[in-house]
Parts: sequence; structure tokens; C-alpha cells
Amino acid sequence: MKNLLRPALVTFALLSAVTGLVYPLAVTGVGQAMFPHQAAGSLIERNGTVVGSDLIGQHFTAPRYFWGRPSATAPMPNNAAGSGGSNQGPLNPALAEAVKERIAALRAADPGNQQAVPADLVTASASGLDPHISVAAAQFQAARVARERQWPLAQVQDLIQRHTQARDLGVLGEPRVNVLQLNLALDAQR
Repeated sequence: MKNLLRPALVTFALLSAVTGLVYPLAVTGVGQAMFPHQAAGSLIERNGTVVGSDLIGQHFTAPRYFWGRPSATAPMPNNAAGSGGSNQGPLNPALAEAVKERIAALRAADPGNQQAVPADLVTASASGLDPHISVAAAQFQAARVARERQWPLAQVQDLIQRHTQARDLGVLGEPRVNVLQLNLALDAQR
């Protein structure tokens, strides 16, 4: 029995040290050395105060700001501690009702806008934390934001264009706009 127990305990201790200490410390060290901004949470600071992260969406509701994707996290939108989707399938009546309500809210905020509502403005992402919207979703909201800020539409569209991020490596994903970065740019233009 002693001959079996000792090697098992040594193997357990060795693997625990490697997988529980050595590997996490090595990965953290490499991450901080090669990608310091990302490893620190991709935090965005303004005037010495952290206002958000490039990686986690924020819940904007004022008409003078661009709105991000809906969030299915609980107990509040964009709760990074509760990341996850709603797990509602496309045939789920609750999802259909939520989408109808979101479309109604968008139409109420901008009654003159007759464009088709982009899907990413009425459906939550899988994580519930997506900080980006499609270029179409930003363009859909541009007239409302310009009207609320009493700016020319061209000025708002120029900001959208300047904050549009290209596909990763030129082929992965779709062009997108980080909502927090765009809203911070709006406020910087006062």
C-alpha cells in the first residue's frame, strides 16, 4: 500500500505545483510583458479616472449617446461577474417578446427613423458583455444622436467612421464600433 500511496502523492503535489502555480504565473508574466494594456483589463481612463473597459459593454440609455447591444446578464446589464447569454432559442416566445420591446424602445427614441433595425441592437450577445455594435447599428442611431446634440449629421457620421475598427487580421469578424469609445469621443467634441 505504501508503495502505491507515495508515488501518487508525489505526482499529485508535483502536478498541483505545475498547474496551480508555475503555469499560471508564467502565463500571467508573459501576458503582462507582451500585452500590458490587455492584461490589465483594457481599462479606459479619462482625467485619471477609470471610466470603463474596451472589453466590456456599458449600458447607455440617454438619447444623446449611442446605445450598445442588449445584455442578458443579471442582476443588471453588462454585469461582468454574471457573464452569459439568455440561452433563449430563436423560437422562444420570451425572446420574440423581448425583441419586440427593444424595437419599440428604439422606435420611441427616434420616431422618424424608418430604417430596418439592425439585429445587434435587439439581440444580446452570447456573453452579454459585447462592447461593440455593427457599423449599421451605429448608422441607425446617428440621426438621433445628431438631433439630441444639435450637431450636423455629417459630424456624427464622421465620428462613426473614425471609430470603426476593421476586421481582425483583415479577414476575421466584421467591421465594428466600440460604443464606449464612440460615446467618449462625442463628449470630447463638446
